[in-house]
Amino acid sequence: MPARIVLVRHGETSWSATGRHTGRTDVPLTEEGRAMARALGTRLAAAPWNGLPGATVLTSPLSRARETCELAGLGDRAIERPELMEWDYGRYEGRTGEDIRATDEPGWLIWRDGVPGGEKLSEVGARADGIIAEIHDLHGIPHAATTTMHSADHDVVVFAHGHLLRILTARWLGLPPEYAQRFKLGPASLSVLSWEYGLPAVEIWNDHGHLARV
Repeated sequence: MPARIVLVRHGETSWSATGRHTGRTDVPLTEEGRAMARALGTRLAAAPWNGLPGATVLTSPLSRARETCELAGLGDRAIERPELMEWDYGRYEGRTGEDIRATDEPGWLIWRDGVPGGEKLSEVGARADGIIAEIHDLHGIPHAATTTMHSADHDVVVFAHGHLLRILTARWLGLPPEYAQRFKLGPASLSVLSWEYGLPAVEIWNDHGHLARV
């Protein structure tokens, strides 16, 4: 099997449930979010995933991602990577888009207008590039896609945050980070990046079938 990157957005928090931008604030999972993470773990333990034996597991150090990883059953082999933390939203931390557009910037769009006092989109994109480069190096995959890239068959599982994972996906596909706007990603969803005819591809996106009974 070709190497895959399995992406998991953390479960629900009180801020994500209300649309508040949650960057570096360490907001914990809600009970609903913990149930989501356990449901994901049940799915990953069953076929065809079978617990993802041999996979490298990377997680953001923020508690909502770490706890999702632990409740999904992969915490014992997780490696924390600060580069996987969410976008630093600066002065817009904790605020909703509706509030920002009503009181600060009419028509504001984070992908176009950015955030005052926080990270630039290009800086988040550079962090995503660093994670992709690390995955290539860990698993012997050439940085440029070639017909020999499937020499490694190890999977990588990444537990992180909505905007960061969307930006990472855009960069995996060789797209500018602003293209991440087009990839919706729900809490505790499962996505897979892989290869198609020698090129980086999206195999599964925003799959939340395991949440049907939560």
